[in-house]
Amino acid sequence: MPHSTSRRGLLFGAAAVSAGAVLTGCTSNEPKDSDGDAAAAGDNRPADDKPGKEVTIGFAGPQADHGWLNAINDNAKERAEKYKDVTLEATEGSNDTAAQIGQVETLINKKVDVLVILPADGKALTRVGLKAMKAGIPVVNLDRIFASAQAYRCWIGGDNYGMGLNAGHYIGEKLKGTKNARVVELAGLDNLELTKQRTKGFDDALKNYPNIEKVGRQAAEFTVESGQAKMSQLLQAQKNIDALWNHDDDQGVGALRAIKQAGRDDFLMVGGAGALSAFQEIKADRGVLKATVLYPPTMAASAIDLARALGQGKGIGGMAEYEIPASITLYSAVVDKDNVDQYMSTGFK
Repeated sequence: MPHSTSRRGLLFGAAAVSAGAVLTGCTSNEPKDSDGDAAAAGDNRPADDKPGKEVTIGFAGPQADHGWLNAINDNAKERAEKYKDVTLEATEGSNDTAAQIGQVETLINKKVDVLVILPADGKALTRVGLKAMKAGIPVVNLDRIFASAQAYRCWIGGDNYGMGLNAGHYIGEKLKGTKNARVVELAGLDNLELTKQRTKGFDDALKNYPNIEKVGRQAAEFTVESGQAKMSQLLQAQKNIDALWNHDDDQGVGALRAIKQAGRDDFLMVGGAGALSAFQEIKADRGVLKATVLYPPTMAASAIDLARALGQGKGIGGMAEYEIPASITLYSAVVDKDNVDQYMSTGFK
């Protein structure tokens, strides 16, 4: 989920060109070296799909106890398998901070070339990120950010504020002609910074639409069960609404159950993250769910691309700089029936 403490471009992700397309080769006026010589020299030319210097990437993430996190693992592994010059050393994943620190330390001791880490807790894992960097192992910090920029070479992740902002603007435009429009919000866990950012983005967007009032909000727990329970409460409290912004497609499954049980179809719903089930529902256009805002798990594939480029001493195609960026924030695209086919292959289960 997604920025600061999240679960979950011209550069990367499902919202723009795929990561593989980004890391493409470019023409040069310099004489052409052999692939082996270029890789050995680390000449900063953009990484491409051609085999180069062999790179061992250590990958450590939290336990895949959510559809989005499982998709993170799958994207990382599938991306690594694409490259003949990449060996992936992946941990089992753990939500226990001490256990994940131990797993990363094992990868450091194995002297992997690059580390990709999605920490269970960014603040708690900062010291092991620092340890890797001090050992000369560049770290790609995936999504949940470390407390110090010195603990990673590059951060890549989603935009929680942008999710709420784009959801709000989508709803605002749909209800622009509706007088005294009423919307409700089904948030995630309120103790997470990512939830606060998603709500703030949504509220800021609604300020652009004076005809819209947010009349209700419930915080769920990113689970189907909590989504159903909290949505039932919202529907009981609000007999007349025009739109719903739901932070997470997994809890959205439960929300849709509650909506169906209540026999409500008088409003539109916008989800979040990009689950396959949401895409399928949007494509079928048979209910209230009309769109979802991406928090793309393809960021894990992009992290592998970045790690490979770092290990080979190469840069990124399409940029003038010789080095990869220090920070990459993915765009939270809105997916509705007009573009859902484009994103269907990125949907997570």
